[in-house]
Amino acid sequence: MFESLIGLVAIIALFVIISRQQSRIGLIERELGALRSLVLSGVHVGPPQAKPVEQAANDSMPADAAIAAVTDIAPPPAGEVAAEEKPPTEVEATEAASGPWAAGEAAPAGPAPAQPVAATAKPAQKPDIETALGTRWAVWVGGIALALGGLFLIRYTIEAGTFGPGVRLSMAAMLGLVLVAVGEFIRRTGFKVPVQGVAGAYIPAILTAAGAFILFGTVYAAHGVYGFIGPALAFTLLGAIGVATIAAALVHGKALAGVGLLGAVVTPMLVASQAPNPWALFGYLAIVLAATGVIARLRDWKLLMAAAFVGTGLWTILYMTDAPGTNLTVVLFINAVTLAVLALVWLGRRGGEAEPARGFDWPSVAPGFFVGLSAMALFVDPAYAAGDALPGAALIAALVAVALYRPLALALLHAAGLATVLVYLGIIPPTSVVSDFSGGALGVDGLPAAVADTLILRIGIVLGLVFIAAGFWAARKFAASAHIRAASWAAWGVVAPLVILLALWFTFGNLDRDLVYAAVAALLVVVFATGGEWIARGEQPPLQGGAAVSFALGGAAVAALLMLYMAFGSGWTTMLLGAAAIVPALATRWRAYPVLGWISVAAVIAVLGRIAFDPTIVGAEFLSRTPVFNWLLPGYGVPALAFGFAAWQLARTTNGRPRLAMEAGAALFAVLTVAILVRHAMHGGVIDMGAATLAEQAIYTLIAIGAGAILVAVDMRSPSLVLRYGSLAAGVVSVAFIVIQHFVALNPLFTDESTGRIPVFNLLFLAYLLPALAAGGLALYARDKRPKWYAAMLALVAALLAFVYATLSVRRLFKGEFIGLWSGLGQLETYTYSALWLIIGVALLTAGVWLKSQVLRVASAALISVAVLKVFLFDMSELEGVLRALSFIGLGAVLIGIGLFYQRLLTRAARGT
Repeated sequence: MFESLIGLVAIIALFVIISRQQSRIGLIERELGALRSLVLSGVHVGPPQAKPVEQAANDSMPADAAIAAVTDIAPPPAGEVAAEEKPPTEVEATEAASGPWAAGEAAPAGPAPAQPVAATAKPAQKPDIETALGTRWAVWVGGIALALGGLFLIRYTIEAGTFGPGVRLSMAAMLGLVLVAVGEFIRRTGFKVPVQGVAGAYIPAILTAAGAFILFGTVYAAHGVYGFIGPALAFTLLGAIGVATIAAALVHGKALAGVGLLGAVVTPMLVASQAPNPWALFGYLAIVLAATGVIARLRDWKLLMAAAFVGTGLWTILYMTDAPGTNLTVVLFINAVTLAVLALVWLGRRGGEAEPARGFDWPSVAPGFFVGLSAMALFVDPAYAAGDALPGAALIAALVAVALYRPLALALLHAAGLATVLVYLGIIPPTSVVSDFSGGALGVDGLPAAVADTLILRIGIVLGLVFIAAGFWAARKFAASAHIRAASWAAWGVVAPLVILLALWFTFGNLDRDLVYAAVAALLVVVFATGGEWIARGEQPPLQGGAAVSFALGGAAVAALLMLYMAFGSGWTTMLLGAAAIVPALATRWRAYPVLGWISVAAVIAVLGRIAFDPTIVGAEFLSRTPVFNWLLPGYGVPALAFGFAAWQLARTTNGRPRLAMEAGAALFAVLTVAILVRHAMHGGVIDMGAATLAEQAIYTLIAIGAGAILVAVDMRSPSLVLRYGSLAAGVVSVAFIVIQHFVALNPLFTDESTGRIPVFNLLFLAYLLPALAAGGLALYARDKRPKWYAAMLALVAALLAFVYATLSVRRLFKGEFIGLWSGLGQLETYTYSALWLIIGVALLTAGVWLKSQVLRVASAALISVAVLKVFLFDMSELEGVLRALSFIGLGAVLIGIGLFYQRLLTRAARGT
């Protein structure tokens, strides 16, 4: 069905092409006749100095090509200056031997002509669909049909049994040789330049590619299917075809190499065998890969080289996943060939060529990916790792070695590092890998993997040493010339060993406390720190602390973190981790590496993560119930002090963003220390039970307001953006606490919580009066030190807190300990609210005038307005007798007094002006 469809499409396409070309041929013949008449009449069609060059070119062409060249010459319009012919570029000279790159034979190098050859500028015509069908698609479809036809002929004769195997293979070989010969004949008889605009349809190259396609399949079938020839002869013939393809590709161009590569990769799939021989398959692929590497290296064809690596890699993965009875030696062989072709052929140096200091070879991504995938499979797949995991480790080491030998192949380093990390973390796609820590073993799809034994530990040690040695040596080598390359090597030099150490600790170590692994982590701290200093001395200028140094010192910091977790309990780990922030800050006295300050910041983040995981520091069951003097004090307080000291030290050395972050961390942990101790004390030594009460929330609010005041004071002595914005944040947070918790969520008017039995120093005093005084004091202190909106916000909240305190105190005076709203209102209580609100309004007005605060005056007006509305809307209907009269009399007197006060105030202001 497929063959019939191809034939039908080809017949229709050729019929359309032939029918559409008839009219164009007639038009060309008429134009050619007119041009010949002009030539015979003696009309001059070109500049005199161009005649020798044109004559030499015409002499080297066949008659039809010469006539076609004459048709392209036309006299220039009057007044138009002839365009000067551009000299060939260096690339054109390199590829101008023959084929679709040059207009003629390559000219020998020599001095430039004295006078430039003039040519008439001719605008390029946009090819239409007819030209595409006739000149390109017909050639492409024809070449593909020839190649497939040869292979389908072999397949048909196999299925029909028409001829014996020897005859079938002989016929296929003859067809391939005939196609190659025809292509070479057409090239040698003058077909050097295709039709203008259709260089991709170079007929000799396509015919040669089709012939090579068939010859590859024939030799492979003779050995792999029928066994007519042995491995030695098969490899010899395939090598000969590869050499011939190399020569043809160098003559005919990239198209032949690409089509030949495609045919070579697809051939084993089309010519199948019932009992495939893996050595024949991968020996054949190795020869194809090597031949393609030589072609691509000579012409610098990156896409061709990448395609060859991808084809070989796909066959390797397909064999490893689907083939029964996989052969480990074959897998190692094809991966070794892949790396050898990359290192010795594709990236091999030419004579006198120096290794580039910068750059990245994109084709090396493909071998890195496929070899790394093979290495992971050899590690965890029981079909390969039943004996041991050494082959997978050997492939990873080979990737690192090739990357070290050929610096442009940096992708191999990333592939090796990623494969190592995935293997040792147990995350190996596409299988579902889980980790059973209770059993101390890894599992693949629920089954135990062969690598969960002591051998994986020894392999991990060796791989860790390989990454450390290669990573730091290469980072030092490239630190002065290639910063990204040096950073990559330094990064994997610390990441891979750290991941290996972590995985081995989880698998084979004691998760509670393991001094052996802690000693290894401490050794890594020393090695990474020393290596970072060694790399820094190789920078230009030295000791700049670039990216490579940053990775090395960052790895030392992570190793120190692991050491603390492995050697100490949770309480000591938290304290020491916070105190460790001092070390890089102190190191800035001797080295101005930018990463040192950020390592201190990383310590802040690590401690935050630690207390987020367990706020009790040592676990709820081990936390003492003694107030203040328990593990919470050093667990939160020591990091706060250490972060403060680190910020102070950084302010005197680097004074950059890390200093601001450390100041923020110190302030945050100082607040957290007080808050967590309060919660511990108020909940009987348990910090993780129940929601906060109003009394506890009041203490948190006072802490937030106090923190804001402290930050403002410190900022005035030592200005800092962190302190400035931190004080603003503390004020906003405290206001949010008051509005949400004090006024609404925990208000005893709505919760009916006990306000205490003591008349004055009760819950209302703690939750409303003290926050009101604190917010008012902070507003007054920050008036000229912070934005106006900040002081106004705090002043308004202070006024509201005082209003709520007075109101709830009246409510408590009438109702007692429990002041829930549903207990009702008495007439005297209602009248008292009106009088109280008027008194508070007058007090706010007085304070606003005295302090020159418009916010307080506006709050006074708002409160008095509320009192007026209450008197007219509520008191009039609810009060009776003398209380109603007193309510209105008092309101009137207060309003008249306020009016008199404002009149005198305005009169004094007018006299002053």
